[in-house]
Amino acid sequence: MSIMVPRIAPDGLTIEDGWGEFVAGRYREGKTESEFRNYDATVVPGVAEFYKTNHQLQTVDFVLAKEKEYFALNKGKMSIWEAAEFLNTLVDESDPDTDLTQIEHLMQTSEAIRKDGHPRWMILTGFIHDLGKVLCLYGEPQWAVVGDTFPVGCAYSDRIVFPEYFAANPDSSVPQYQAKYGIYEPHCGLSKVHMSWGHDAYIGHVVKDYLPEEALYMLRYHSFYSWHQQGAYEHLLSEHDEAMLPWVKKFNPYDLYSKGAAKPNVDELKPYYEDLIAEFFVDKLDW
Repeated sequence: MSIMVPRIAPDGLTIEDGWGEFVAGRYREGKTESEFRNYDATVVPGVAEFYKTNHQLQTVDFVLAKEKEYFALNKGKMSIWEAAEFLNTLVDESDPDTDLTQIEHLMQTSEAIRKDGHPRWMILTGFIHDLGKVLCLYGEPQWAVVGDTFPVGCAYSDRIVFPEYFAANPDSSVPQYQAKYGIYEPHCGLSKVHMSWGHDAYIGHVVKDYLPEEALYMLRYHSFYSWHQQGAYEHLLSEHDEAMLPWVKKFNPYDLYSKGAAKPNVDELKPYYEDLIAEFFVDKLDW
């Protein structure tokens, strides 16, 4: 592997300490759907602190700077499997209810998709959907890697989790950024909207030349809950976005609810995934 970067983010936390615990619930078997997505700050107060930071610091200027840095794809070359193994160096040691590795979670998602008979490209999408979290290994703090995503440069929706925390964001005092359309045009389409920075945007960009459009929407917007679950930001959507929405909604339950499933056998499944990866990707991708 040609990428050499720190293994721990500057905040000293391992990945999933906050948002993963909150959104996905603890990675344990037997969890019911009603136990996921509990946004009561008194239940998981650490996540409220996470979102205070996220909502304060995800500004237009920050997002544009990160897009310029990471969309250049000059961090090095890795194969998909190398990226998965690289990500596997991050394990949430703070979570007493799980000993799952990152690869095991990826396979939980993709195996659930496979079990339901979906296309091979969708199975692969499930396997790679969190690989953008290598941002933590590049030294990015968690608030710039995980968490629900949202548009910047326009008025914040009250359907975003903990919207009250945006009051501390400098963009809240910029009139243009708080207008309904902000820096965008009506129904301009999500491809022209700058989303808060995180792993969705990054992995979507890394693989943009290799997977079908439906897969790219799943990757880019699987954390955009205020859109695909709450119906926000309809005024920015294009007809194409509307056509892709069912695919994002189809993917979301596999990402979320598969996290209560039994552990996959990585060694046993690895040949299948190596073949699947080779079907769609070149040996080494730019990251």
